[in-house]
Amino acid sequence: MSATTLAPAKPKALTAYRPFWAKRFGPAPFLPMSRKEMDELGWDSCDIIIVSGDAYVDHPSFGMAVIGRTLEAQGFRVGIIAQPDWQSADAFKALGKPNLFFGVAAGNMDSMINRYTADRKIRRDDAYTPGGEGGARPDRATLVYTQRCKEAWSEVPVIIGGIEASLRRIAHYDYWQDKVRRSILVDAKADLLVYGNAERAIVEIAHRLARREPVTQLTDVRGTAFMKRDEHDMSAWFQLDSTSVDTPGRIDELISPYQEIKQETCDSSPVATAAADGSKPITIHRTGKIALPPREQTVLRLPAYEQVKSDPVLYAHANRVLHLETNPGNARALVQAHGDRDLWINPPPLPLSTPEMDHVFDLPYARSPHPKYADENGSHDGATKIPAWEMIRFSVNIMRGCFGGCTFCSITEHEGRIIQSRSEDSVIREIEEMRDKVKGFTGIVSDLGGPTANMYRIGCKSPEIEAACRKPSCVYPGICQNLNTDHGPLIKMYRRARALKGVKKILIGSGLRYDLAVKSPEYVKELVTHHVGGYLKIAPEHTEEGPLSKMMKPGIGTYDKFKQMFEKASEEAGKKQYLIPYFIAAHPGTSDEDMMNLAVWLKSNGFRADQVQTFYPSPMATATAMYHSNKNPLKKVTRESEPVDIVRGERRRRLHKAFLRYHDANNWPVLREALKAMGRDDLIGNGKHHLIPTYQPVTDGSYESARRKNSTGAAAPKASVAKGRILTQHTGLPPRNTGSRPVKPKK
Repeated sequence: MSATTLAPAKPKALTAYRPFWAKRFGPAPFLPMSRKEMDELGWDSCDIIIVSGDAYVDHPSFGMAVIGRTLEAQGFRVGIIAQPDWQSADAFKALGKPNLFFGVAAGNMDSMINRYTADRKIRRDDAYTPGGEGGARPDRATLVYTQRCKEAWSEVPVIIGGIEASLRRIAHYDYWQDKVRRSILVDAKADLLVYGNAERAIVEIAHRLARREPVTQLTDVRGTAFMKRDEHDMSAWFQLDSTSVDTPGRIDELISPYQEIKQETCDSSPVATAAADGSKPITIHRTGKIALPPREQTVLRLPAYEQVKSDPVLYAHANRVLHLETNPGNARALVQAHGDRDLWINPPPLPLSTPEMDHVFDLPYARSPHPKYADENGSHDGATKIPAWEMIRFSVNIMRGCFGGCTFCSITEHEGRIIQSRSEDSVIREIEEMRDKVKGFTGIVSDLGGPTANMYRIGCKSPEIEAACRKPSCVYPGICQNLNTDHGPLIKMYRRARALKGVKKILIGSGLRYDLAVKSPEYVKELVTHHVGGYLKIAPEHTEEGPLSKMMKPGIGTYDKFKQMFEKASEEAGKKQYLIPYFIAAHPGTSDEDMMNLAVWLKSNGFRADQVQTFYPSPMATATAMYHSNKNPLKKVTRESEPVDIVRGERRRRLHKAFLRYHDANNWPVLREALKAMGRDDLIGNGKHHLIPTYQPVTDGSYESARRKNSTGAAAPKASVAKGRILTQHTGLPPRNTGSRPVKPKK
């Protein structure tokens, strides 16, 4: 990198670039997927070709469409290679040689999570493929696609991105191999990695490559990672060492709490220490005060890959440091050695402004799958239906980002904590366009949301505080006093949207942050009265403090408060509506007793969980670092840190899942055995107040759900079912009034 630094100054707007000369061709009905389509558009070549593991749906909920249309708006000719045959390089030559670069992404999901369940079993389906068929993309798709692009045109730069690259940008624990893998950039041998929502970075990269700037010189773009090159000038940078489990010295809110300050002198003169590679020194004074360099000129050196792969404690330490450097307002660059080369990760991208968000979402999306996927009737509603498109077909995304910081979730790591909201006018325009142009629209908008339904235009009260903040969550352990929780703009949008001609109802399908919602009784009333279609999804995740503290989720008392508000508003509206609570089994920090108490709570509240999620260790998540290291990176990591209870092994994971499905007779044998071992055989009995009965009906291993898609088939021919077998209810159905005494956990 040259002496150029990465100061978080006001960035160049997406619309401020001079368009590339190919702007004269205008927007394409669909970005071309074949030479024939290119010919029809009058193109002799593509400037950029995007390769993706998803089917091409030209809708702003699909990454390839957003990046493709954003680059098209800059004047570039963009082609799409979707779900190519990866067995050879032939499919990657279909559109010819791109003039600037290949953009490679695994799709809207990590390819391993897309392909395998939390129990490492192969999924039979793929929601991003026509007909929902599985097997359309390879494992670790980013690696495979990059290799094929290099085989097709070795001299063309390859830039990898999307959520798979974003969450694997550093040495990371890989659940499927049960080991720490190198950064995906090292394994893919790509030229550059872009992480997070990449519009700002990819537009800058495209224009600089179009000006014939070598890709090796693109080392100063925020939101990118690259392998350090010989020509990388370090003279303007200060290096801070964080390669060991540090003992924090003086802690400054704007300084990494992991920085170790060693005093090298006993007199009052300052000591200047310099890095071995010649980077500038940091001056340390006897008083303990530090003359610190600007953050935009500072790089943190993390433990090397070779260290973290064999030392789980150092892995947890590196994970903590990485998460402390995620605020675009104060994040520093990171560097991590991989062998004799350095992986350099620039600070995160600066969030898009509201006008820029409007620009991205107002682009001319066809809001439909590519015609290539149409059936014999020219429809996308038959055998070639793409389930993921069907799910968001009549929904509108109003914002990005999440400041919840849930440790098991990847949204914050990918999209950031700062909420990026569209304008109300832009959202209304999209609803009107959907109403007028999208086939099959019946007047029902399935969702106005995003990662979280009710974070629209919510953020820090002070830009200065926001830029300096290093907290991983704005709502844990409680809602930050500096957080603006005003739901007024969202309420106003709801009212304007449902008043549109031709709109019968607007539902909220995104998950709700109920601890925020309770701060606005007006919002709860508005939501419950007009925007709930019988059921509302919320995610308490657990009832016990142990796992909740490792998830960074609020206590169950907040759920109870929201439930009271929800039921009161439903009653006032004259509607019977129910909450659908979601829970996670086997999360780090969860004991067997915690799961037992959750099961008791579920039964006492009349819930029979239909959809059960076992903890899935996704790359780079904080909870995944807990799973791998047995340490808690939410606190200072030392070798003497209190260990975290980790649920490993099929037997124990199955037990935790069984507690959530206490009503399924197939789980009763394992639950009986566990309860007896825990000294809680008082919960076994045939009374209505017991958790499970003493009798065991004949079962066939299947599970019958109120929703057919959640049922499981029998492992053998169906056997007779004894009288009294309990069938499941849909999660959230009203509890049956049995007149029995409530079940309480044993103290």
